[in-house]
Amino acid sequence: MRVFPVRDPFQRSQVAIAALFCALGFQYATWASRIPAIKADLGLTAAEVGVLLMAAGIGAVASFPLVPLLMKRLGSARLALLSALCLTLLLLALALAPDYPVALLVMVADGVFVGCLNVAMNAQGTALETRYTRNTMARLHATFSAGSLLAALLASGMNAATSSVAAHFGVAAVVLVLLAALARTGLLQDEAPAAEQETEGAKERRSRAGWTLPSRVTLWMCCAMAFGTVTEGAMNDWSALYLREVAKATAELAPMGIAVFSGMMVLARLFADGWRSRWGDGRVVLFGSALAAAGLAFALLTGGVVAALIGFACVGLGCAAVTPCVYVAAAKQGSEALALVAAMGTTGLLAGPPLIGFVAGSSSLVWGLALVAAAAVVVSLCSTRIQWTPVSG
Repeated sequence: MRVFPVRDPFQRSQVAIAALFCALGFQYATWASRIPAIKADLGLTAAEVGVLLMAAGIGAVASFPLVPLLMKRLGSARLALLSALCLTLLLLALALAPDYPVALLVMVADGVFVGCLNVAMNAQGTALETRYTRNTMARLHATFSAGSLLAALLASGMNAATSSVAAHFGVAAVVLVLLAALARTGLLQDEAPAAEQETEGAKERRSRAGWTLPSRVTLWMCCAMAFGTVTEGAMNDWSALYLREVAKATAELAPMGIAVFSGMMVLARLFADGWRSRWGDGRVVLFGSALAAAGLAFALLTGGVVAALIGFACVGLGCAAVTPCVYVAAAKQGSEALALVAAMGTTGLLAGPPLIGFVAGSSSLVWGLALVAAAAVVVSLCSTRIQWTPVSG
């Protein structure tokens, strides 16, 4: 009873790891696409929605000390599968949450397991590239965006069929279980890592307690990852609400903001490895994040549904290669740098968008999304301080 008829072990593992990336993107965008409905069902204000999202960020922060211990005890493969199944159950729990306090607790737990899955699946992706010396990280991240796109399309269809969040999340849970089953038999077994070579950019001082202090380069990577995922997470968390309440789109059209953004990210990430080879990671991140900032600024200044969709598409195109490039750079600094950068990515993805909610509650969602454009500018600046791998040839 083999899940994979594929004989090539690289492709078999690539499909399995891609299923994890797809599951995380799908689960995250599923509940994010129904934020307007959850907001209405629980009678929340924009600021309370921000607190709800912040709860997920708190959970992500709480996962930081847990992830290294769980990785050592369970291994990245087991931790990834366990996290994926827990996220499935939490999706159902959110749909059935009777009140705001329960929803907050669910979101804290969601943040913990998102943090676990994010680190575990990126560790699997890095191990795959190392074992077979083949580039694949951008394509793996493309499946995360594909999962978000699939979730947005499902949300739009379920919205047209029923207003029940529970029915929608029940269907989504079935999809998540199937993705976990697809991943189960193809994940890589954890190996005792070979002695890691420290490059000049990876020199890190160890304290007496044995902890590794991150280098300056690693800190710039953390900053780029955090603000990059703030930009990415904001599109998933706030695009539907922006289209519905600011651009005055219909309920059926509102989830298409996530669909356009995620669809553009999928297409861009399919070609991102080629861009990296041609222009180098540094230029791809620098000009991509600048495009994201300019596109979103255009959407906010122009107003309307069409401008918003164009702006969201620019953000998807510009941000597509940011996280894959930073993950690859972090992996070359060592496993601890990779874990720290991945943790910062989870923080930005889950803790950044609530700040937009606070700004939206005190002023407007337009100003909240203006912060997202500013975050993309910060990524551009950080990219000039990171030591990227030179373009060969």
